[in-house]
Amino acid sequence: MFFKKRHMASKPKGKKDDNLEVVEHALSSTEHFIEHNQKNLTIGLVVIVVIVGIFLGYKRFIVSPKEKDAKNEIFSAEQYFEKDSFDLALNGDGNNLGFLDIIDQYKITKPGKLARYYAGISYLKLGKYQEAIEQLKKFKLKDKLVNPMAQGAIGDAYAELGDEQEAIDYYLKAARENVNSFSTPIFLMKAAELMEASKDYRGAVDLYREIQKEYPESNEGRKIEKYIARAQAGLDQ
Repeated sequence: MFFKKRHMASKPKGKKDDNLEVVEHALSSTEHFIEHNQKNLTIGLVVIVVIVGIFLGYKRFIVSPKEKDAKNEIFSAEQYFEKDSFDLALNGDGNNLGFLDIIDQYKITKPGKLARYYAGISYLKLGKYQEAIEQLKKFKLKDKLVNPMAQGAIGDAYAELGDEQEAIDYYLKAARENVNSFSTPIFLMKAAELMEASKDYRGAVDLYREIQKEYPESNEGRKIEKYIARAQAGLDQ
C-alpha cells in the first residue's frame, strides 16, 4: 500500500495582509519624512506656539483691559445720545469722552466700534450728512440688529443729500441685511417711496407688494394697499 505524499499549498495572500503592508509602508514613509525634516518641523512648531502665545497675550493683556475701559468711557456719551445732546455725545463734555475720542482711543474694542455707529447717527441728527456717511461706512461690527440700522441710516443721509439712487441702494441693503418682520418692511417702504417719487412705479409696486405678501402684520403692511393703489395709478398713466 502506497501513501501519496501530500504537498501543503501555500496560503493565498489575504486582504488583511495587503492592508497591513499599506499601513507599514505609510508609517515607514512618515518616519523617514520626520527624520529628514526634523529641524524644519521643530521650527514650524515653535513658530505656531509663539504665534498662539502672542495672540493669547494680546487678547488678555491689551484687548481685555481696553474693552473694560471702553465700556466705562462710552457710558456718558450714550447718556448724552439718549437725551438728543448729539454734540456732547460726539465731542464729550470736558470731563467725559465723546464718541469721536472713544473711536480714536478704543477702536480695537467692541465699544470703540459701536461708537462709530453712534457717531454716524449723531452726525445724521445734526444734519451733517457727509460726516454721517463717512462714519457709518467705517462701522464694522457683526451685529444682526445694528448692521441693518447702519445701512438704513446711510440711506437716510443720501436721501437728505438728494442722491436718490444711492439712498435706494442702501435701503435695500438694509432690508436684506437681516431679514425680519421689524426692520425689513421699514426699509422696503423707504426704498419704494423713493422709487415712486423718482417715477419708478414698477419698482415701487413690486416692493409694496412684497411688503403686502411677506409682512402683512407690520405697521407698513397694515396700510400698504393705499400705497399700492397710488403707485399702480402712476404705472397706468
